[in-house]
Amino acid sequence: MKNTFSQGSRAACANALRMLAIDAVQAANSGHPGMPMGMADIAEALWRHHLRHDPSDPAWLDRDRFVLSNGHGSMLLYALLHLSGYDLPMDELKRFRQLHSRTPGHPELGMTPGVETTTGPLGQGIANAVGMALAEKLLADEFNRPGHVVVDHRTYAFLGDGCLMEGISHEACSLAGTWQLSKLIAFYDDNGISIDGDVKGWFGDDTPGRFEAYGWKVLREVDGHDFDALDRAITQAHRADRPVLICCRTTIGKGSPNRAGTAKVHGEALGHDEIALTRAALGWTAPPFEVPEDVRAAWSASERGAILSGAWRQRFAEYALAYPDLARELLRRHDRGAPLTAQTEEALRLACDKAEARAAAIATRKASQDVLQEVAPAMPELLGGSADLTGSNLTDWRGHRPLKGASTGNHVHYGVREFGMAAIMNGAMLHGGYRPFGGTFLAFSDYARNSVRMSALMKLPVVHVYTHDSIGLGEDGPTHQPVEHASSLRLIPGLDVWRPADATETAVAWRESLRRADGPSCLLLTRQALPHAGDGRSRQDDIARGAYVLRRPAGEQLALMASGSEVGVALAAAAQLAEAGIPARVVSVPCLDVFERQDASWRRDVIPRHLPRLAIEAGSTGLWWRYVGEDGDVVGIDRFGESAPAGDLFQLFGITADAVATRARALLRSAA
Repeated sequence: MKNTFSQGSRAACANALRMLAIDAVQAANSGHPGMPMGMADIAEALWRHHLRHDPSDPAWLDRDRFVLSNGHGSMLLYALLHLSGYDLPMDELKRFRQLHSRTPGHPELGMTPGVETTTGPLGQGIANAVGMALAEKLLADEFNRPGHVVVDHRTYAFLGDGCLMEGISHEACSLAGTWQLSKLIAFYDDNGISIDGDVKGWFGDDTPGRFEAYGWKVLREVDGHDFDALDRAITQAHRADRPVLICCRTTIGKGSPNRAGTAKVHGEALGHDEIALTRAALGWTAPPFEVPEDVRAAWSASERGAILSGAWRQRFAEYALAYPDLARELLRRHDRGAPLTAQTEEALRLACDKAEARAAAIATRKASQDVLQEVAPAMPELLGGSADLTGSNLTDWRGHRPLKGASTGNHVHYGVREFGMAAIMNGAMLHGGYRPFGGTFLAFSDYARNSVRMSALMKLPVVHVYTHDSIGLGEDGPTHQPVEHASSLRLIPGLDVWRPADATETAVAWRESLRRADGPSCLLLTRQALPHAGDGRSRQDDIARGAYVLRRPAGEQLALMASGSEVGVALAAAAQLAEAGIPARVVSVPCLDVFERQDASWRRDVIPRHLPRLAIEAGSTGLWWRYVGEDGDVVGIDRFGESAPAGDLFQLFGITADAVATRARALLRSAA
């Protein structure tokens, strides 16, 4: 067998990726060696010869982005990062999939330097890549000037059959074609194998034809193990005026004499005997986790990366001299952790004050739009959107610039693509430069849920706007009336779920969501008008703590707790009870998640244990029992809704002041 080590050859460099993946999966006795072995040649072609990156500065603004959408092949990415020169020592590869290692089972943002996004749920990586390419296009349009190009990079993605089977790939890739994202290049690992075996029995799509129909340029049947063919394909892709799919025919587990081309190599270690045979077949004589010096030297991207990033810094310095304000703004917006500007904070203050002073009965979806009218002109990084419901979600504002087709703008028409919208927002947030938000009906948060979960997992401060938040939407019926959705979203760790009771709470919810830098927020907003809940005092600071006392009468005998539209019901019920000589506290709970982060004394003062407690929310009751206790009561809905006017539905389900007052009296009797 020919020794592939000689002169750090391309084959040797690719085999280094294969063997590191094989050795790490074997050491962990867990993982997916097949994809890294099959895509190693493609990775070598891209990373060593075309990718613009700097291992010493993983956050360099104008770097190319790389997304491993088929994230189960994470060892390919870890091997690439290690060999290229990122701060990922060999000891971390040896600890693949072990507790607290920087090489988790699937790539995780913030865990490993050089990882651009958390991937693993198939299809979401390529959707994130679409969001990154969109952000690059918008930033380039906004900041580049003649003779001063400072935003000019590509987004590359690896994806497999599983990514293409997931419906989200259709949603996102269709938009990428419509938007003509010419800086997006995807490599399809066409190996014909998934966990269950040969995919022909369940995946007969004409993938190239599908992407051509989206408006992509497709390079068909590229040999994924021919370095020259891969170089030609990448060079051709760079000249395209639209996104490019490079269809690479590969062999999963390439190099393994007995498992290559089979499902057996997809998701389990090769075993010592097969590894020995693979080493022999590849001519790889180095021991496990060792890379020959000439191969390691051939892989190092440190010198080239420093030259590339240094040249960009020089260009940026010249740009800053010519356009100092633009340069400062671009750097500010690139920093995801940067606080809001004084201009944005002032716009938020004004929005909150106006809502509080107006004291009007208004649908919270309209109150949300009122906030946007104030804030959007003062926050250029705000990137809004809706999944074909702009006129219902009210996510636009005066002076917004709609992004349709190949245009650029600051309000995105996502079409009926809730899942794709949420993942694209994640990608735009990951790229930097924008604070995305997008809207749909709350019932359709189910379509987007896994991307919302990924927002939370990656701690991305995107805002998910969900309107028509209860049976209050009325006649559209149970298909559109959310019941379990608020509680379901509250179960996602790190996600702040706001359900405001009036315009003031809505404005504060927006303020706190935009101030947040460590995670996403959901705003659950009504179709129907809600009365002003205030009593003349300023509530803004209290609202920001997630729950607060709206009414605290002397001699109170019980506490009524509610969120959103039911706060008005609780206030009306308390008024009835007061007439009957029963003083009742009223607690508004706009955000349980924020409330749980408050100090214990605040939580005890707001929701007192010494009073009987009754919670009211037009949705699932389960989570509320935690707050009312086994001796309390919950007024809610634990069945699907019906098609009828909203008023009839609230009567039917007993979510009225009369019904709540009756339940409150019964609760007091049982507590006596």
